[in-house]
Amino acid sequence: MKGNRYFFKIFALVTEFILINISCKFAYFLRFGEYGTDVYEDYYVSFFTIFIITWIGASLFTNAYDSRNLLSLKEFVRSLFTTLFIHIFIITIYIVSVKAQYLSRLYLVYTYSTSLLGVITFRSMLIIAYRYYNSMTYNIRKIALVGPEETISELYNFFNSKNTTVYHFLETIPENITIEAYRELTRATIDELKEFCLKESVNEIYISLPLTSEELIEELSTFADDNFIYFRIVTDFNVLKSRQISIDFFGHIPIISLRQEPLKVLLNRVMKRGFDIAFSIFVIIFVYPILIPIISILIKLESEGPVFFLQPRSGKNNKVFTCYKFRTMKVNGEANEKQATKGDPRVTRVGAILRRTSLDELPQFINVLQGDMSVVGPRPHMLHQTDEYSQIIDKYLFRHFIMPGITGHAQVNGFRGETRDPILMKKRVEYDSWYIENWSMLLDMKIVLLTIWNVFRWQENAY
Repeated sequence: MKGNRYFFKIFALVTEFILINISCKFAYFLRFGEYGTDVYEDYYVSFFTIFIITWIGASLFTNAYDSRNLLSLKEFVRSLFTTLFIHIFIITIYIVSVKAQYLSRLYLVYTYSTSLLGVITFRSMLIIAYRYYNSMTYNIRKIALVGPEETISELYNFFNSKNTTVYHFLETIPENITIEAYRELTRATIDELKEFCLKESVNEIYISLPLTSEELIEELSTFADDNFIYFRIVTDFNVLKSRQISIDFFGHIPIISLRQEPLKVLLNRVMKRGFDIAFSIFVIIFVYPILIPIISILIKLESEGPVFFLQPRSGKNNKVFTCYKFRTMKVNGEANEKQATKGDPRVTRVGAILRRTSLDELPQFINVLQGDMSVVGPRPHMLHQTDEYSQIIDKYLFRHFIMPGITGHAQVNGFRGETRDPILMKKRVEYDSWYIENWSMLLDMKIVLLTIWNVFRWQENAY
């Protein structure tokens, strides 16, 4: 199977290389005609090369040619849009950096349109072909499963759903069976299995026995090798089946992680931090000069006290940092202990507007540049909230594995504002945990866009 996947990957890569090349030249023909323009022609040849190499590189980066993306429509769409986003980003940087004003905007539209049409058509056909091939390989296989029903039943159901011919040995094991009786039962099963495999021309054997049954496993492995039968060992992972586990190898030792951790990868952390810095600098240069003076004046006109409110919050690894906000309340002694509630008399009129639109969080882009926060991440909570909820909500502190954010997955899904009910905080933790386990640059972009959209609409729970 691994060789087949490698073949599909190479085939997809080479075919898309050819398709993108044809698309670039066809777009050139649509824009300039058969012969083009002599002045621009050499420049466009260079651009063709950059365009094609960038697309292939982005596709490899997003695992677009992974067989899993050929079997799942959701993964196919996700990888395609991520590839497109990365590609447009890199091409934009290229155009700006080399000052390629000579590039026709209409040509770029033609290039992306024809390329996407070709890629989507090709990958759709590839998915259909791969699924057909995959189903056919299951249909012609004969598989023997060895092990107790509670361990092997899910695998049995999987093969049955693929119309595979599957046999199950050692279906039940009596309760309180002695070790000696278990060995005799297993011995008889192995002898029966060998005879059956030869008689029925079984292609594969999957066995789920304790790894302490080393002699039996070695014997069956040798039998399988001698008779050209594929041999697999099934480990009982029932305790892990509801988790998105990942497996790494330290040398030859398999290491199981109980969750996906995209931000454990250095490249992903660098990408996220680079986006944080670039986006924060953009906001500080282009937004701060307009909004900061206006908001500051309005705050000072309505109530006495400082413009900014500084509050200790829980950050990455639960380390305390100073979080910056616009002051939205009258100066009071409960600000660090008591959440704002609906109709809270402490909240000023200007403060209510700032809270509704999330503009009170604007100063936190300074926190981002300082390295205490990210643009997107779990929202930082007050210290007493962290102490309280970490005692009553399972895995609450997991959300502190990464830097807190100005906005987050929970917030754009409606979980923001007051949290008197622990169930609401539990939902926030679930959304934050999902974000940590499923992070991607595309997800960050989506959350940022949803946050900007929310600025222009009154949010029910923001008060």
